[in-house]
Amino acid sequence: MRHLKANTFLAAVIPIICLAVLSNSLTASPYDHGEVTAEDLAQEKVYSPYVGRAYPDQVLFGDSHFHTNLSFDAGLIGTSLDAHAGYRFARGEKVISNTGQPVQLIRPLDFLVITDHAEFIGLAPMIHASDPNLLADPWGRSIFELFNSGQEGRMQAFAEIIKIGTVTMVNPFSSDDAARNIWQNFIKISEMYNEPGRFTAMTGYEWTSTPKGDNLHRVVILADGADKTSQTMPFSTFDSQDPEDLWKYLSLYDARTGGRAMAIPHNGNLSNGLMFNGKDFKGNNITRDYAERRIRWEPLFEMTQIKGDEEAHPFMSPEDEFADFENWDVANLSGTAPKEDWMLQYEYARSALKLGLKLGTELGVNPYKFGMMGASDTHTALATTREENYFGKYQQTEPSPTRHNNEVIPADDPALRIMTSQEQAGSLMAVWSRENTRRDIFDAMQRKEVYATTGTRIRVRVFGGWDFKPDEVSRYDFVAEGYKRGVPMGGDLPKAFEGKSPTFMIRALRDPDGANLDRIQIIKGWVDKKGETHERIFDVAVSDNRMIGPDGRCKKPVGSTVDLDKATYTNTIGDAIQAAYWQDPDFNPNESAFYYVRVLEIPTPRWTTYDAAFYGIKRPDNVPATVQDRAYTSPIWYTP
Repeated sequence: MRHLKANTFLAAVIPIICLAVLSNSLTASPYDHGEVTAEDLAQEKVYSPYVGRAYPDQVLFGDSHFHTNLSFDAGLIGTSLDAHAGYRFARGEKVISNTGQPVQLIRPLDFLVITDHAEFIGLAPMIHASDPNLLADPWGRSIFELFNSGQEGRMQAFAEIIKIGTVTMVNPFSSDDAARNIWQNFIKISEMYNEPGRFTAMTGYEWTSTPKGDNLHRVVILADGADKTSQTMPFSTFDSQDPEDLWKYLSLYDARTGGRAMAIPHNGNLSNGLMFNGKDFKGNNITRDYAERRIRWEPLFEMTQIKGDEEAHPFMSPEDEFADFENWDVANLSGTAPKEDWMLQYEYARSALKLGLKLGTELGVNPYKFGMMGASDTHTALATTREENYFGKYQQTEPSPTRHNNEVIPADDPALRIMTSQEQAGSLMAVWSRENTRRDIFDAMQRKEVYATTGTRIRVRVFGGWDFKPDEVSRYDFVAEGYKRGVPMGGDLPKAFEGKSPTFMIRALRDPDGANLDRIQIIKGWVDKKGETHERIFDVAVSDNRMIGPDGRCKKPVGSTVDLDKATYTNTIGDAIQAAYWQDPDFNPNESAFYYVRVLEIPTPRWTTYDAAFYGIKRPDNVPATVQDRAYTSPIWYTP
């Protein structure tokens, strides 16, 4: 029976095979082994509508500001996890934290950029290993002995290092060999974990300029592999505190290696008015040349992370009920100088974008035409950004019943201190990309087709154009039409059509493991003919059959399902997916403008509320009990 069935099967399929072979011989494919070129597609009609697709078709989530034990302010105060652990954790593996607790992500990240501080890079591992290069240096030996003399000596050593990095600004370590060896070893580790198409490991570091305790830090990201990144050394604040000198270094790197690099400012909220004040480092009004170089080398702004959210501030946006979100607004980075109201306008993304429009009309180039992205800035080598899985910023702020009372930014004046309870759970960068590779991710960052989330994985897409129609946001080929007839986030609207105003199509999808969506908003900023800047918020989609009024706002809150004592919530309110079409009702073709999208989740327990429920402790009273996590897209700009 078995042979009979086999023979019967062969008798049935052999004619089909022969027909297929004959058919193929008559209509031989012009392509070799699946390779299709643009010329091939132009010559004949192709059945598959996707083979010629050239636009980004997937969103990748990653962390681009990340510290391991190589950073002095991590390794010297308890972080033992190294780059290997950081990459393995980001890939989804379970690791043991710096305090001995098992931890894992809900889903792997798609990419990770490890960005340890350029200053004193690898000092902690050198101390722990009794590195000969360290011991041969007089200052290195003194720090080694001080660090190993007990807890008081460790604190004294750390204080001396902090003072050097913020006050004296002179590198006391005479040998470059140790730092060079550590950098080259880190590059090898990055190559080891880079798996194009599956997980991207990128190379970077942090330049830590902190004049008088004010934050001017930049994260530097290199697009390249070891063949190029091994030809350079991290540019540190000991080389210069001036961002313009950092840009010169990046330019030389590009020219010498043929590689690509960028710098990303972060924590303008701790700069006490320095980050976006329209001045250069020396205090002079910026010029067109400065503006061109700044936007060339700094196309993005890390505007949300564990040291506060920097989209907007209620002092400058009193009509925005969502502006008072995870703000750190009491002092500079060192906690040595209090915040003054006038400083705020030069520290937050929305006000900087508005100032950029004004400077653009005056200089001919907008120096603050940046895209929006977020990161964790973790110093634990653990990229945990979700409220229910937050492992702190430092080793001493990993989960424990007492961590809320630790000081993250100590200060002599209690009013200027920042406590662990005030840390934001963290943020992520989302990248619209064709492939999960270094090249494609860096391409997306350069063209600003990226957005920020405050830790969850909301998916959001927006297109701006001149002739989108209301029903097109529901089209199956929404994305293809968006690219064909408009521009995505990070783009520039073309010249205005007479009598028309910009139209926008937006889609947002909740994190599949997170909360439903409350609303989609468009934030518009513009500069009028008098040079005055303005902003306005429009609700363009809201959940639960709520109404948007004639003023473009929905006044009714979404409500809350949070049980504070149990630290739980339900998705019985809100929407899993939202879509919106919007046309600017007040467009003036003679005024420069930007438009970005903000997507809000329904309320969920804050990480401090999860802590209270888990440990059976009192919730801290200096932070809200709930949060509405959110996403911010890069803007779309219009220039007359």
